[in-house]
Amino acid sequence: MERLLSRIFEKLSNAKAGALCAFLFFIIAVLICIFGFWKTFFILVFTLAGFIVGAFLFADEGRFKKFLDRILPPGRVR
Repeated sequence: MERLLSRIFEKLSNAKAGALCAFLFFIIAVLICIFGFWKTFFILVFTLAGFIVGAFLFADEGRFKKFLDRILPPGRVR
């Protein structure tokens, strides 16, 4: 995942900022036209929240195992 993100950020740093922002806002405009403002806002908020939680949990393997141990006590499921 980290390699994928680093490749994406590398390509984004080489791209022109105007073209990148135009593409991003085009996608947002299409989402608003299809789903409406609040549904698009809901999708964007949960996508951002999922990215933050995923980056937080999967950044360190030990942290993810501790999280799983809190949810699923060791010995019962695993």
